[in-house]
Amino acid sequence: MPPIRAIIFDFDGLIVDTESVGYLTWKELYARHGHELAVETYAQAIGTEFNDLYDPRRDLDALTGQPLIWEELELARLEHERELRATLSTLPGVVDRLEEARALGIPCAVASSSPLSWVGTWIDQLELRGYFHHLTTVDDTGKVKPDPSLFLHAAERLQVDPAEALVFEDSLNGLRAAKAAGMRCVVVPGPMTRHLDFEGAFHRAKSLAEVSVRQFMEPL
Repeated sequence: MPPIRAIIFDFDGLIVDTESVGYLTWKELYARHGHELAVETYAQAIGTEFNDLYDPRRDLDALTGQPLIWEELELARLEHERELRATLSTLPGVVDRLEEARALGIPCAVASSSPLSWVGTWIDQLELRGYFHHLTTVDDTGKVKPDPSLFLHAAERLQVDPAEALVFEDSLNGLRAAKAAGMRCVVVPGPMTRHLDFEGAFHRAKSLAEVSVRQFMEPL
């Protein structure tokens, strides 16, 4: 394998744990209607978007046996989610790995299935903008993970071959996208994804705080 010349970070669940907050608000909404929402069920949509495989609105409609008034429910859920998000900060090891990459002269990018309005706002709020050469989002590609387009676009912007990029991810959809792009993927599962089988990952870690960029620098 060629040496690593760039690093691509996922965003949600890897840089900041927005995924647990989203799950909590949906879990509470399910509970108010007399139903449970298992982490395993919600995790199907992590790293991508609600789709034919799983959409909590469609799922809850089916469980209750009637179409709910989603405009009102979503407004209340999103307001609660905003309140919870106000308490979030970068996950352990994120800034350390970005500082290490900067010191080593390794350019970094974000590749996220979320829109730029979401990712960019968070990156600025967390004061991380200066670490990234580019923020690649669904707005750039029109496709989400597990499609590899986001990672391929990020590699192009970083001017490296896909095989020279190292990906940090927390989701199964992200791992699949990275592998499809021909990239090595270090998986750092969060509370929503640690139960999943990440077969094929280049490396698995409990936190970005327990790995270093340098350990992945040597060609294999």
